[in-house]
Amino acid sequence: MTDGAAIAGPDGALRCPWALSTEDYVAYHDEEWGRPVHGDDALFERLSLEAFQSGLSWITILRRRPGFRAAFADFRIGKVAAFTESDRARLLTDAGIIRNAAKIDATLSNARVLAEWAPGELDELIWSHVPEPGPAPRTLADVQAVTPESTALSKALKKRGLRFVGPTTAYALMQACGLVDDHLEACVARLA
Repeated sequence: MTDGAAIAGPDGALRCPWALSTEDYVAYHDEEWGRPVHGDDALFERLSLEAFQSGLSWITILRRRPGFRAAFADFRIGKVAAFTESDRARLLTDAGIIRNAAKIDATLSNARVLAEWAPGELDELIWSHVPEPGPAPRTLADVQAVTPESTALSKALKKRGLRFVGPTTAYALMQACGLVDDHLEACVARLA
């Protein structure tokens, strides 16, 4: 049992407790989560995967990420924007991804919207919502699910025509892409 504070992993290093349930999580936590991500296609991938995660555990998405990348042309905005109705039908039967019609449709719609943006525009918009750094969270109870910045980012994305980008999804994106550092104070990844 944990009180939400950092706990020792298999190597003895302290980590955020959520990261220790599987080896997949340890690697994701240590090598990706909270590290800055830039580039429109890379951010489109993270935004899409966070939308697919809505209502599910992140491990489900993480383990299917190779399937998602294969199914969605490595999340290259221009390629996904050109997907046809037959591509949509293929996605709805692809066991390598989450076959949720609303989430698939949102991903395709978002790609079409983003294909009209100038290069770097998605990156600029997302990174314009970086909050002022606060104190490092000491326990999981100190980590918020929604912030004023994630609410503002959600509104900005929706105003520009993107779907499945609520404030909670926007905050998960901010955490995953390094706009905020929610690694716990004693976590080895925060100290790295």
